Amino acid sequence: MLRDEPEPPDGDSHIRAAKANLSKPLSRVEAGEEIVIVRGKTPVARLTPVRAPPASRRFGALKGIVSVGPEFFAPPTETELGEWE
Repeated sequence: MLRDEPEPPDGDSHIRAAKANLSKPLSRVEAGEEIVIVRGKTPVARLTPVRAPPASRRFGALKGIVSVGPEFFAPPTETELGEWE
């Protein structure tokens, strides 16, 4: 932050300060903080941490935990068929 510039709102950085010290804001972002870069008093960019993508689903993850009985594969009764109509 340059001395002759007014202090921006909490968590914000001026563009010149961000250019000159990019590693400092990036360290704060890596720690989970969100930083808004302002030009004058106008916000122009937001630095946010990159979130890890959700874990992919693994086929068979519930094997041995969930079971399906033979009644699941039985043909529906007339009453059940009527409920679908």
